Amino acid sequence: MKKADMQTYQDRLLALRARLRGDVDHLAESALKSGNGSASNGHPRMPIHMADIGSENYEQEFTLSLMANEESTLEAIETSLQRIRDGIYGTCEQCQGKINKSRLNAIPYTSLCIKCAESQERG
Repeated sequence: MKKADMQTYQDRLLALRARLRGDVDHLAESALKSGNGSASNGHPRMPIHMADIGSENYEQEFTLSLMANEESTLEAIETSLQRIRDGIYGTCEQCQGKINKSRLNAIPYTSLCIKCAESQERG
């Protein structure tokens, strides 16, 4: 891959990383706030119904799940940035073939070509 292309992808990855880090921080704040049993005005409140407790628990679990997913994406971004530094970005980790630019444009943190990704999803 050309050096200019690598720089373009590096810039995209850095921007995506910055955005996701902000999202993760926001989600962490949201999960902590929803789990402390206080209303939005800061005063403690008691749920009126058991369903309210269930809804709060579901929202907190959902938020934590989103955080885990975004943390996984952040790890993939860090790996891709390292692959750029190593000069191997755009090469499939499994088959060592070239990853199409259209795939890299869609998922800049991917480390697998389409064939290997499909194979991994099936198996």
